[in-house]
Amino acid sequence: MARGTRTIWFLVTAGTELLDLAGPWEVFSHANDVLGRQAYSLAVLGASGGEIVTRHSLVVGNVQPLPHSPRRMPDIVVVAGSSPTRPVPSSQSELSRWLERHQARIGAVVSICTGAFMLGDAGLLDGRRVTTHWRYLDELRTRYPRAHVVDEGIYLRDGRVWTSAGVIAGVDLALAIVEEQHGHPIAMSVAKNLVLFLRRSGNQAQFSSALRRQQAETGKLRELSAFIVEHLDAALSVERLAKSVALSPRSLTRHCRERFGMTPAELVRRHRLEEAQRLLESTELPMKSIALRAGFGDASSMWRAFTSLLGVTPGVYRSRFASLDG
Repeated sequence: MARGTRTIWFLVTAGTELLDLAGPWEVFSHANDVLGRQAYSLAVLGASGGEIVTRHSLVVGNVQPLPHSPRRMPDIVVVAGSSPTRPVPSSQSELSRWLERHQARIGAVVSICTGAFMLGDAGLLDGRRVTTHWRYLDELRTRYPRAHVVDEGIYLRDGRVWTSAGVIAGVDLALAIVEEQHGHPIAMSVAKNLVLFLRRSGNQAQFSSALRRQQAETGKLRELSAFIVEHLDAALSVERLAKSVALSPRSLTRHCRERFGMTPAELVRRHRLEEAQRLLESTELPMKSIALRAGFGDASSMWRAFTSLLGVTPGVYRSRFASLDG
């Protein structure tokens, strides 16, 4: 293997979500492409070798049997999902026992989505801040009372243990690992190769405010938020918004007040504010560029929106929440 290669073992069981495995796998594989060398050596392992059938019936082959007493431990173990319900499948129990026996020799242990339950059975969550898919947070708290289960982001790191929210959050977590080990430019190049709309930082909620508003959109309003987000840097008059959803300006205003408790203009400003927040958190763009991309037009307009709606200036917001390395 090339000098500096890190070994990553993905532990899988029958019924795992395919994306829990494939998402992080692609991130590390694309990192190899970007770096032009084998920075990561990847393998899929299970309680027994052969094939595993994923949750939605796609089959993963070439699964290697987990060695009982490996001579060399991997640098990173990724638990790609597990069953969150009891009784626990015997193959999953076997993997948990293996983790419990060997975890002290592993550099970093990562769970994707419900993989946190396997970490819990191995005693790896005790005393740590952890998370999982929003549907199973309460179950995780109940089953592992010594863990500090939180809903404060899409992934968390506590020491050498990383946990993540559902499925796609595994991509964000893997990108964070790549960034820690190879720097921000490499992680961003990987994100571009994967054609990601957004490389999310870990402190983002499992549901964005925009998605919550989309859930409230019914009937004529169904595409309103998508239209706004796609045209943030354009002039968005009430008339243009109304035309996009085939309503009169008066009807659009009434629907927005009923569904969102705000006018169409206030809704647009809220979306622009959230886009500016995202750019402040995840990029090094200057204030002027962020103001233009978010649709504020100039930095002074963005400053007024931040101080009015959030009570802080854009500069203070960036200093508190930016996820970039210094």
